[in-house]
Amino acid sequence: MVEIQQNKLLDLTVQGNASLFVDGGKSKTTRLIHRAILTGIIPGERYFYRVGSEYGWSSVFTFVGLKERQQNDGFRFAVYGDMGNINARSLGKIQRLAQDGDFDMILHIGDLAYNLDTKDGTYGDVFMRQIEPAAAYVPYMTVVGNHEEKYNFTHFINRYTMPNSDHNLFYSFDIGKTHFIAFSTEFYFFLNYGTVQIKNQYEWLKKDLEKANKNRKSVPWIIVMGHRPMYCSDLESLECTKYESPIRVGLNGSYALEKLFYKNGVDLEIFAHQHSFERLYPVYNRTVYNGTNNPYHNPPAPVHIVSGSAGCQENTETFVKHPHPWSAFRSSNYGFSRMQIFNDTHLYFEQTAAATV
Repeated sequence: MVEIQQNKLLDLTVQGNASLFVDGGKSKTTRLIHRAILTGIIPGERYFYRVGSEYGWSSVFTFVGLKERQQNDGFRFAVYGDMGNINARSLGKIQRLAQDGDFDMILHIGDLAYNLDTKDGTYGDVFMRQIEPAAAYVPYMTVVGNHEEKYNFTHFINRYTMPNSDHNLFYSFDIGKTHFIAFSTEFYFFLNYGTVQIKNQYEWLKKDLEKANKNRKSVPWIIVMGHRPMYCSDLESLECTKYESPIRVGLNGSYALEKLFYKNGVDLEIFAHQHSFERLYPVYNRTVYNGTNNPYHNPPAPVHIVSGSAGCQENTETFVKHPHPWSAFRSSNYGFSRMQIFNDTHLYFEQTAAATV
């Protein structure tokens, strides 16, 4: 049950529903997952709410209905992957900035809790409580990563509720001038669960991108989000040293995502998995497009970002001495990214260190 109102009287009640989730481990631990859908939210209006029942209530939280910022400032996002409940260096800053209204949405690009299923799911429970001081105030959007793999991704599927999807593994949504697409890179690696999901996702991506391009006059930006990167420069990382990533070139030439995203004019591709930050020049087929002099002005190929240093027990990584020409900037410091999409033509992206204001 959710009690919500535009003032602190909390006199509107929204009934939710509960579903039983049985953990795949030996103990078969059971959890009730509660969901409630709030409708009629007015953009720009502040709401107060609490969740619970006669058996106990949460604290009172608040949020503002999503609305573009004043003076053509669009929307702001926190962007990162790879943050667990141990060594979560960026967590405190993300919590504070979410409550201060510094960003409008959080995009967590895979690897949550490390792992959601660990110790019969208690790690996942702890992480959900850790992220609550941020996720209770702004939308918290998740992308599946390799650390969510256990029991065919069931913890990820059951614990979260992403839009336009009954499984959270791939979905899309619009906010302001941007069409966001979340997809699973993990289908290409955990083939023990089969391959039909690769085909299903690829066919869905083609249809979704076609629809997004037809709506490009109203929503000009297309941003895709997946966990494992197509390109990276970290030392001693298989994803970075293997010349042909299966995500990029497909499996036996089928279901290649780099060509699909390039043909459909994707603007920005956000990844994580590597515990570092790396910004690329516009790139396609391992070739820099638009040069390195003002490369981000109307680039003819997507820009790739790797942001996976928010903080986990595996620590950050170092880079190769001589990165490829498509690598523009690299950092091994703990931190997370901040993105602001101003309007039809301007997008700003920066990396924020976890240790400084």
